[in-house]
Amino acid sequence: MQSPKYRFNKKDKKNWPIVLAVILGSLVLLAPVVWMGLHNWSLDESLTAMNFQKTDEPEPSHSTDKPVDEVNEDPNQTQKPKLPKETVPPKKPEKTETPVEPKESPSPPVEKPASDEYIPNQKYPSTPTLVEGFVIANKHYPLPTDYNKGEDSKAREAFDQMAAAAKLDGFELVAFSTFRSFERQETLYNQYVSKDGQQAADQYSARPGYSEHQTGLAFDIGERNFEQHWASASFGKTPAGQWIANNAHKYGFIMRYPLGKEEVTGYMHESWHFRYVGVEPATDMFTHKQTLEEYLDL
Repeated sequence: MQSPKYRFNKKDKKNWPIVLAVILGSLVLLAPVVWMGLHNWSLDESLTAMNFQKTDEPEPSHSTDKPVDEVNEDPNQTQKPKLPKETVPPKKPEKTETPVEPKESPSPPVEKPASDEYIPNQKYPSTPTLVEGFVIANKHYPLPTDYNKGEDSKAREAFDQMAAAAKLDGFELVAFSTFRSFERQETLYNQYVSKDGQQAADQYSARPGYSEHQTGLAFDIGERNFEQHWASASFGKTPAGQWIANNAHKYGFIMRYPLGKEEVTGYMHESWHFRYVGVEPATDMFTHKQTLEEYLDL
């Protein structure tokens, strides 16, 4: 016996969408129920959890410890992205004038010995010292050892003129010592040192190379027939000595070592020692009572 076949009729075909919708709706409703059953879901617990999250949210703080730009922000305003602060290039250090360090104080100049003292260990020069045209020979300015010009012709001529004038007044002048070489002065000086000692000899006699006689311009003068006064302080007290002291400048001579100027010239007073410098300078020095060192500011 054959089982009957199932047939769809037109009426069944019309109800098919309704059936399908019912089935889908049932599935939608059953899905949450099944999920809640599987996860033990509770409505009260869900509400409690939501309240806890709300109360746990921190309230905004208005503490002034925050930076000013954060405190004053409007929470309702859309926050603009912060631009990086403009970097200002570092200022160039101002030029400061470098303080000039004080220069080291110059070493004090070596003091020269006094005019009446020799400079220790001084060497002889290769040329004579000239100051304003004058050849200088004293305790600070020696001459070359080979300086050997002999007696100066102008000085001899001037002396002859002076001697002629003195003769008219009754005085016969004699130049008993004029030029001396380095070697001659050395001999004389050593004799004086042997006799009186170096310290005493240095007061009345020049060391070799330091003597004005080596220039040929120095004249030791005395009166004929009165030799006892030659190279002696007594000559200045004689009438002839007084005449020459008052008239020598008229012929270009100066008394080289006058009385009272020992510390300036370096030697004792010598009334017989005269130096030729020319009429005009001699007259100027005589008028102002100056020595050659003072006149030339040596």
